Amino acid sequence: MVEGPPLRADAQRNRARILDAAEAVFAESGPRASTEEVARRAGVAIGTVFRHFPTKDDLLAAIMKRLLTQLVEEAGQRDLFAFFTHVVAQAAAKKTVADLLAGSGMNIRLPDAVGHLEEAVGRLLEQARAAGVVAPPVRLAEVMALLASVCQGALHGGWDEQLQARTLAVVFAGLKRN
Repeated sequence: MVEGPPLRADAQRNRARILDAAEAVFAESGPRASTEEVARRAGVAIGTVFRHFPTKDDLLAAIMKRLLTQLVEEAGQRDLFAFFTHVVAQAAAKKTVADLLAGSGMNIRLPDAVGHLEEAVGRLLEQARAAGVVAPPVRLAEVMALLASVCQGALHGGWDEQLQARTLAVVFAGLKRN
């Protein structure tokens, strides 16, 4: 992804439209989807896509970063259990670019964005501990592992709402104080 001076308002709108279109195109067609289709759906020329994202990997990395940023924002609006439930429901409802990348062999690393998500979940964990609803020995690494595992199960298993609820009840029982 190209970093530089702040974008003009029209360039910001184009970038957002490109990312919206790319998320939909890649979710539908996988990581081999064409950037030409992304440009068509975004209503921009292919050159505009490449000005913002010189390579397909840059475009995919930007989508991943945006998804992680959205999760961080959503974590700030919920408690630990509501956030967990929300993320699992999202995973069960649709394939995301994150899942497509995991199975595609593309190795896109976003340590800063992942770190921000871990920090947000860490804050939720501390709030839950302070409220006395999560057992003191529960650590962030365990919560992140549970979140990732349950999301993968929901995503690949196409879990319905009842299975999501039953699985989360078991996970939450394990996290709560006795």
